[in-house]
Amino acid sequence: MNNAQIAETFDLIGDLLEFTGANPFRVRAYRNAARTVRDLSEPVAELISGDGRKLTDIPGIGEDLAQKITVLAQGGELPLLAELRAAVPESVLALLRIPGLGPKKAAALHKELGINSLDDLRRACQQHRVRELKGFGEKTEQAILAGLDFASQAQVRMLWAEADLYAQSIMQHLRRARSIEQMEAAGSYRRGRDTVGDLDILVVSAKPAEVMDALADFERGAAVLARGETKMSIRLNCGLQVDLRVVPAESFGAALQYFTGSKEHNVELRSRAKARGLKINEYGVFRDDQYIAGRTEEEVYAALGLPWFPPELREARHEFEWADAGALPQLVSVDDIQGDLHMHTSESDGSATIEEMVAAAQRRGLKYLAITDHSKRVTMANGLNAARLRRQWAHIDKLNATLRGFTVLKGVEVDILERGGLDLEDDVLAEADWVVASLHYGQNQPRDQITRRIVDALRHPAVCAIGHPTGRLINRRKPYEVDLDAVFKAAKEHGKCLELNANPERLDLDDVACAAAKAHGIPIVISTDAHSEHGLDAMKFGVDQARRAGLTRHDVANTRTFAQFQKLLAARRS
Repeated sequence: MNNAQIAETFDLIGDLLEFTGANPFRVRAYRNAARTVRDLSEPVAELISGDGRKLTDIPGIGEDLAQKITVLAQGGELPLLAELRAAVPESVLALLRIPGLGPKKAAALHKELGINSLDDLRRACQQHRVRELKGFGEKTEQAILAGLDFASQAQVRMLWAEADLYAQSIMQHLRRARSIEQMEAAGSYRRGRDTVGDLDILVVSAKPAEVMDALADFERGAAVLARGETKMSIRLNCGLQVDLRVVPAESFGAALQYFTGSKEHNVELRSRAKARGLKINEYGVFRDDQYIAGRTEEEVYAALGLPWFPPELREARHEFEWADAGALPQLVSVDDIQGDLHMHTSESDGSATIEEMVAAAQRRGLKYLAITDHSKRVTMANGLNAARLRRQWAHIDKLNATLRGFTVLKGVEVDILERGGLDLEDDVLAEADWVVASLHYGQNQPRDQITRRIVDALRHPAVCAIGHPTGRLINRRKPYEVDLDAVFKAAKEHGKCLELNANPERLDLDDVACAAAKAHGIPIVISTDAHSEHGLDAMKFGVDQARRAGLTRHDVANTRTFAQFQKLLAARRS
């Protein structure tokens, strides 16, 4: 297992322990260990086998946790996890995917009402049995009922970032089959959707059986679902289905295009092919029975008089319109990003110091960053009051005096309060270089109230951007109710930016909203919201989302050099 998978396992153990009523300190130890492992800048395998830093040198990792991490990293199984899984039915774990329903309440439903599945829970809500439980009530029952469909969907779609770990691991494993000539992953994974339902992998090989044998031998495969001469399907132990197709070289481009999709994009392609007297499918482009093209995607599209489309754009939204006008956008890339404008340090709920975050940013080729620790309202994140914030800013001033070719902006992530207004006084905010205003509390308020809170924040002269503007957590929490059109109009009127939060669990704004913001002429800031050095790597997830929205480097504020960014900031603040 890699770091992310080990962290996921510890999160699961924490949930199961809390579900079974274990000691809260023990639960917290596993949750903290999950966060620590997830935030490590180096693979745990290096800490296990290297001569340098050891696992037990990491704060919060004692001998027992280090031993468990070693077992998982080396492909072993934990007896504790097996014991907990035996005590908690697999179907009951689905209850934890319902927004706002934590392990304690899920345990109460299971023990007191005999709830063993989402279907059981739906019936109990419809029969009004849930509201009778202590600590629930009618509103909780209604919220659970509203979240059931969301939880069902979350069961079958995986975060792109998580699917990427499996995709890369599988393809690395398959490359051991020396007969593979070409290989690509397709489907929604290749298009960069925020969630992935399954993985499609295409291969060119003269020895299909050898390739399928290799897939069957993948260490995290749970079952072979089907196997033919050129196609094979397996299910991984995480529940993700992987479909392998071995195709001839002359059809690889056509198959890659076809299985990348989207369905709507392919429908438009077939229509255009038909208008030219052609037929297109996964085997190639044909005129009657004559093969025209199919070896590469480029020649498939060229046969239809079209340019090659970046996979992220293939959703039949605007890509054909742009192509017909000769205006297909040059999409933003990770290499375009100059700065990161949302991150946290050990002063609030991060794990690294300002100096460590600066060094990590420099290693990634960035030229500037903003330190945006939480304001005081976020007590659970050790948010900063005015005095602590000013001390931090004084420290940043001293640090900037020592840096060459790199600048640290004095920032803050200030909370938008439930009653409206901001969490810090105007004179404090006026001293900041960069202010991100975010809504963390009161997310169940009515649409008009939430919209008014965000619009009022955009009117504040010190606010530069709105952080994670819809509050969604993919597969865990729906966006709060907000009138985004009103938010866009206010951002445009007051010259403010909107954030695309690159955390793979957020990706907020989503691709559709980012495209709408671009249409309003609002600069997007792609920020990692990093809480560790490793967290800065999330930038690629945000860039992928921006590409799906059709954003170019000119649409993204932090692709500018620092001098250019200063001019943008000064113009918008004035």
